[in-house]
Amino acid sequence: MRILFLTRSFNALAQRLYLELTALGHEVSIEFDISDAVTIEAVALYRPALIVAPFMKRAIPESVWRHTVCLVVHPGIVGDRGPSALDWAIEEGRREWGVTVLQADAEMDAGPVWASETFTMRDASKSSLYRTEVTEAATCALLAAVRRFGDSRQHAALPASADAQGRWRPQMQQAARRIDWAHDSTQAVLRKIRAADGAPGVLDGLFGAPCHLFDAHAQELAHDHEGGRVIGRRHDAVLRSTVDGAVWIGHVRRADRQDSIKLPVALAFPAQCRDLPEWPIAIDAPLTASGYREIRYEVEAGVGYLHFPFYNGAMSTAQCVRLTEAVRFALAQPTCVLVLLGGPDFWSNGIHLNVIEAADSPADESWRNINAIDDLTRTLIAATDRVVIAAMQGNTGAGGVFVALAADRVWARRSVVLNPHYKNMGNLYGSEYWTYLLPRRLKVGTAADVMGRRLPMSASQAAQLGLVDAVFGDDVHEFVGTVRERAQALAAGGELLALLRAKQARRLADEAQMPLQAYRDEELARMHRNFYGFDPSYHIARSNFVHRVAPSWTPRHLCLHRSTNDGGPSPA
Repeated sequence: MRILFLTRSFNALAQRLYLELTALGHEVSIEFDISDAVTIEAVALYRPALIVAPFMKRAIPESVWRHTVCLVVHPGIVGDRGPSALDWAIEEGRREWGVTVLQADAEMDAGPVWASETFTMRDASKSSLYRTEVTEAATCALLAAVRRFGDSRQHAALPASADAQGRWRPQMQQAARRIDWAHDSTQAVLRKIRAADGAPGVLDGLFGAPCHLFDAHAQELAHDHEGGRVIGRRHDAVLRSTVDGAVWIGHVRRADRQDSIKLPVALAFPAQCRDLPEWPIAIDAPLTASGYREIRYEVEAGVGYLHFPFYNGAMSTAQCVRLTEAVRFALAQPTCVLVLLGGPDFWSNGIHLNVIEAADSPADESWRNINAIDDLTRTLIAATDRVVIAAMQGNTGAGGVFVALAADRVWARRSVVLNPHYKNMGNLYGSEYWTYLLPRRLKVGTAADVMGRRLPMSASQAAQLGLVDAVFGDDVHEFVGTVRERAQALAAGGELLALLRAKQARRLADEAQMPLQAYRDEELARMHRNFYGFDPSYHIARSNFVHRVAPSWTPRHLCLHRSTNDGGPSPA
């Protein structure tokens, strides 16, 4: 059927739902929630059978929901109402939560229920839960609701539940999030920061300046410290004591500066962090060591595993350098297979736009960052003495996709969403040796098709194109377990030597045909124009993205209803 998505942005949840519905044969067009007039116009143009609102922060116009069924995806259990559903669930220590698909009505979140799903809460941040458990539950619930809507015999919502556990709760204010460093335990501090992660953060202070805190991790301490003291740093994070331990704080957004953005702590407070004592940890320290671990290496049964759960999947220049050093460390170990696991939320999203935006010269920092990630990619391409596997637990986009293609094999969890393109960021050309890596993998179509599409891609779609070699695993735990089994079987199998010989021969042949440096030089020449040329599109798009500037219109590649005058899709 024809479905209109009405959403604040085309976020990860909206992308996943879009991919699931289009895979079932539904035609989905997207309109950003910019104003009532724009929404009403979109409905008139598209004439949808159904409207889905996967991510909204305000009410749908009455003139729309009275004439067309509008299904709202709410990240709360049946009966829950209000804009801070997941925040309250984390703050209250709920062990079970859910997603409800309900029909828009006169009262927010109070309409008839079409479907719901529940899930077990992890000890994790709001952002992580939203990307994983909420997204999985929302997918199941929305697909059930759409099936129900499409069945003429069940063209109605579910009967009202007498045992609904949810209730109305207002938007969580900073007063409810406030940390009392003199009395709050490590777990209490963690819970408060996790409940605000992503947005809005916990309003607190560091080094005498007000700021919002994000990205917290527990640290055990052998000795007691006064609660609230900053006692050390590791890379760009700082360690702050609690009454019974400490927490690492990775990111902040300063509240004493106009138009500030979320940044690693050491970049937001460079002078204050410079003299803090360093708390180093070996890359291969046992997993039992608590605290902030940006990169971790482990070995099991002849296989090396490299974890790099960078916050939001972004990789700054310094992080790219550290990860390249970690890869070189891993390649120096006596193993025959190296698995790159990224993190559970993201594999990688490429260069770090926030760090670039905050630099004295964003163009110069863009140039440093792209060269650093190119160095990482080349190190992986040149690793011809072992099989390298990119195992995508979580979503990946832009340069992160092409770093993964530098591996010999790419495995992805079933629900992973890929965005293998750069053009949405101001027509950025991209590097990471994509002009070498992408064409040699494609089974169908051309590199231009992939790079110009600008739409998300499911793991199964990526496998059909050749970007992914295997798709498996319904959750992160199952996926990582299967990755270990397959990687260790490969390391112990008799085909390994033949695989390495074929890899070495192909690399020599490819280098003879066109050196890797030539691909890099051509890509960077185009990137140099993006960064330093007369067209400011990249810088404008990056700044709008980083500062969360609300869009003035929906990008044309998303809204089918605006591609032709009659509201239908264009003939192309």
